[in-house]
Amino acid sequence: MTNPVNSAGQGPGKAYLEILVPEGIADPVIPVQFNPTEYQLQKSNNFAEIAIPGLETPPVQYVRGNAHKLTAELLVDTSDTLEDVRKRHVTKLRDLLNINSDLHAPPIVRLVWDGEVFKGVVESLNITYTLFTPEGTPIRAKLNLTLMEYRSVEEQKKATPKFSPDVEKVYIVKRGDTLASVAASVYSDPTLWREIARNNEIMDPRRLPPGLILNLPRLRQIR
Repeated sequence: MTNPVNSAGQGPGKAYLEILVPEGIADPVIPVQFNPTEYQLQKSNNFAEIAIPGLETPPVQYVRGNAHKLTAELLVDTSDTLEDVRKRHVTKLRDLLNINSDLHAPPIVRLVWDGEVFKGVVESLNITYTLFTPEGTPIRAKLNLTLMEYRSVEEQKKATPKFSPDVEKVYIVKRGDTLASVAASVYSDPTLWREIARNNEIMDPRRLPPGLILNLPRLRQIR
């Protein structure tokens, strides 16, 4: 069985992009030739810096994660038939950037090569034509493709809960925070602000300076 590691350098591999959503498209599969020595997956997070006077390095607080991205180089070729590669393949690929009238968004696709490599939406597509007929018709194109991961809210909630009230954690106060808003965010119950105040020996809940580090007890400890 071929895989992206052991097939590198052995000639173009059989691969395709498949339109998953919307369903019911007459021809959802777009064949491509795909044989990279590498492809790149990227994942990053967003953090907020909490400015505290007198500190050289401000503490950071996790805000949210960014979507995974895949970048890869694909090849489409019609040199066997001399058909215009734009009409045969490139137009279909470029259409993946267009907004679908039913979704009000671009279609969701997956890149398949000996199994699913990545599922997402096309963020960018750069096309370079590299082979032509004597008349100037392009018959080969190199495609630099970037896919942005698509995961539904339901999938993400099942896979990784963002907040677990049964796990002890710390929270760095931001401007505008109140104990009630923190309790609502962490425990989904703003009335539990007193437990946070008690756990951190806060005598005046109205004074919550930015940068203050709160130790948040587990929900089990509270109940």
